Amino acid sequence: MDAPPTRPARPATRISPGSSRTEPSPDAVLIRRTLQEIAPVADRVTSYFYALVFTRHPELRDMFPVAMDTQRDRLLKALLTAAEHIDDPGVLTSYLRRLGTGHRKYGTQPGHYPVVGEALIGALARYATATWGAEAEAAWVRAYTAISQTMIDAAAEDERTSPAWWHAEVVSHELRTQDIAVLTVRPDQPYPFLAGQYTSLETPWWPRVWRHYSFASAPRADGLLSFHVKAVPAGWVSNALVRHARPGDVLRLGPPAGSMVVDHTTDNGMLCLGGGTGIAPIKALIEDVAEHGERRPVEVFFGARSDGDLYDKDTLLGLQRSHPWLSVRPVVGEGLAGQLPQAVGEHGPWSSYDAFVSGPPAMIRSGVDELRRIGIPQDRIRYDAVGDLVGAAV
Repeated sequence: MDAPPTRPARPATRISPGSSRTEPSPDAVLIRRTLQEIAPVADRVTSYFYALVFTRHPELRDMFPVAMDTQRDRLLKALLTAAEHIDDPGVLTSYLRRLGTGHRKYGTQPGHYPVVGEALIGALARYATATWGAEAEAAWVRAYTAISQTMIDAAAEDERTSPAWWHAEVVSHELRTQDIAVLTVRPDQPYPFLAGQYTSLETPWWPRVWRHYSFASAPRADGLLSFHVKAVPAGWVSNALVRHARPGDVLRLGPPAGSMVVDHTTDNGMLCLGGGTGIAPIKALIEDVAEHGERRPVEVFFGARSDGDLYDKDTLLGLQRSHPWLSVRPVVGEGLAGQLPQAVGEHGPWSSYDAFVSGPPAMIRSGVDELRRIGIPQDRIRYDAVGDLVGAAV
């Protein structure tokens, strides 16, 4: 089980009646003290947490990958992140509903939540010795009860309209570079999603190991889905998809997720930064704008370490020739995390644009910083960090 990667979260606070000052709730104070204490020993907390789950309920081991290091602390990290933001129901509810529906693909049932809760409390009690006590335990029990119920309710609601996963047959596999492939798959039933979103994907070679990939096109009339995959060192799923997947292979898809979508109620210009295979959702956004018949300016900066890594440049330049409102600027350089944002800053002004950022985590971080520096408000910068950035807010 893992947490959908999202934007970094804001601190959770509440506004006291009759006061303009924000204050954390008593439960949030206790929870944060616990989190601060266990932070230096997070690895030991994680190991102990899973040990409690599997020794008390060995039947749950089959729900997890054979090699636990492939997802390590994602389940525990998701729970701790949710607890930390217990004071922010607007953000927390959305986050937990995504977790609840996403966890259906693992076979998670309502009865599993008390098991996980017991292990969570046991691990915290074992390692938060200085801050743990009756009040802290009560705060965590209240938080986990609320967290788990939101996830259970979301999963039950989603079950009425959607499957836990979709089977998808590979219909084409195109190797664009030595380590980048474009896969097109056909789901076994309708798969609703929005351009700019991503999904989780499981291969038959590594059961129960799921990885996130963005859709590389807007929804199509034929129902086919495309993904751009780069094989990375020690990347079990990515290497399987690039090196071994062939037409006829059947993958599994989780539900769509992500907030990096076009707001069609405005005519704001769009500034898009795509690094490496992060150009995939940017390409989907371009198609989405074209299909809606809009004429808003769309400025795309496409970055890679070498010209050979600009694997989709011809496609993007073809779109530019077809749409006068689209401008594509390739950016090449080893320091992608710094050079791509720098190239954006050399043009503009962009203060009236909506921004979209997709690529490696370091590039997303530097890109968001640069966009804020040049005057684009935070609420008009959209990104979903499909990778190392795991937060709690949209």
